[in-house]
Amino acid sequence: MKKSIIYSIVITSLLSVGCSEEFLDPVRNTAVITSEDISNLAGNNPALVAGTLDGISSFMVQPGGSTSTARHYDLGQKGIDIYLDLLSGDMALSANSYGWYQNIANLVTTVDFTREENRIIWNYYYKIINISNDVINNLGGNDAVPASMSSRHIMGQAKASRAYAYFYLTQIFQREYDPTQEILPFYDGVQAIPAKVPASQIYDLILEDLTQSVEYLSDFNRTLKNQIDVNVAKGLLAYTHAAMGNYSQAKLVSEDIINTSGYPLTTVGQLSFPGSGSGFNNVNSPSWMWGYDITVEMGHQLVNWWGQVDYYTFSYQWAGDRKVIDSGLYAAIPSNDVRRSQFGTSGVTAGMPINKFFDPGRTAGGQQAITTDYIFMRIEEFYLLSAESAAKSGDESTAKNRLKQLMSIRLGGQANADAYVNPLTGQALTDAIYFQTKVEFWGEGKSYLAMKRNKATVLRGSNHVFRSNQSFLHNIDEMSFQIPQTEFNNNPSITTQN
Repeated sequence: MKKSIIYSIVITSLLSVGCSEEFLDPVRNTAVITSEDISNLAGNNPALVAGTLDGISSFMVQPGGSTSTARHYDLGQKGIDIYLDLLSGDMALSANSYGWYQNIANLVTTVDFTREENRIIWNYYYKIINISNDVINNLGGNDAVPASMSSRHIMGQAKASRAYAYFYLTQIFQREYDPTQEILPFYDGVQAIPAKVPASQIYDLILEDLTQSVEYLSDFNRTLKNQIDVNVAKGLLAYTHAAMGNYSQAKLVSEDIINTSGYPLTTVGQLSFPGSGSGFNNVNSPSWMWGYDITVEMGHQLVNWWGQVDYYTFSYQWAGDRKVIDSGLYAAIPSNDVRRSQFGTSGVTAGMPINKFFDPGRTAGGQQAITTDYIFMRIEEFYLLSAESAAKSGDESTAKNRLKQLMSIRLGGQANADAYVNPLTGQALTDAIYFQTKVEFWGEGKSYLAMKRNKATVLRGSNHVFRSNQSFLHNIDEMSFQIPQTEFNNNPSITTQN
């Protein structure tokens, strides 16, 4: 079963450090360990920095980590995934008993910078950037070349973490890709620019960080899937190229992941209950590239992503804040597609992902101490991203082949996949890939990224409590978040929204 993993900076590792003249300096307060100390010692004792790096992955799943008071939708990355899924329209808030998500679903938060959801997102990603900068600086800074293998691996993970945070900030706070638009403050551990800098400066850092991460992590064999390895870094790089419209590069990196990572496609049984291995609840699932092992010792209960999406967990989905698949999206899924069976069809669970995301006990409101795991990335993302990038760069053969590989599992065989894909060409092919991305990653926080890349129009179905049957262009105010009021209050260099 799962092992209890508790991350902290290993203070006892200091005991293995030999005394130096600096530590014997009577003028200096040796009871205080400074960043300079850690930087000087990191080469011989990478655990000093690794503890801080582990803190990043712990923060990604920490409830209430971005606000001073516990908020039941402040859940780390997976909490933001719910915001994005609701905004994309693919996730419908179909009942709103407790009100946690009403201002997201009603598109109020995205036009009101005083709403705390904006602050939660902003604080979350900039905290990750700050921690990543600390790790990088403690290893010598942006331009340092770590001498040891372990330090090189830590540097690679830290730079990928910083890139991950900046990537999501660009997607969430800029309406659409424009390299000349000033969008975000810039902090790389050396430069601190509180004013908004052009998107090109942010993207340059993301690309540089991820390119170096791929190099530094090429021989890193991780022990836990919450750690960023070379394939996760490549995945973030592929997403970045696609967001920038660099489709040939996005296809190249996606194909590299498919061909070299060794991750298999999710099987038909794993896609939906009662299939063997179904549930999207176990970090050890073979197709998962990045995720987090949630254990009892972590103390996750009511305030948790599972409580927001899983009817079989004791929390809001079961109690009355229902998040379901958009009725229009569901209606468009063919009857022979196994993913249609991921969702309930009647009664209180109609539209809920009761056969995709579920506690294995499958008792309504049953799971209280959370042990079901978080998914951040899986291999199917790069089959569809390769297909999308290939279609957009004129390589329809690759696009169709990758789409067929995916659909043969979901549509019950190669003949059905061929019949679906072969007639597609031009915009129809691109539209089909976008549709499959929405269906495949329902509830996984990926549809919003695809909506931005495809410059799509969100069309809500009839089962949304708020704004049902309405449509929204991808680049209107309502489809991106606002720089929060707290940033305006604390940073006089920020005077306008994007």
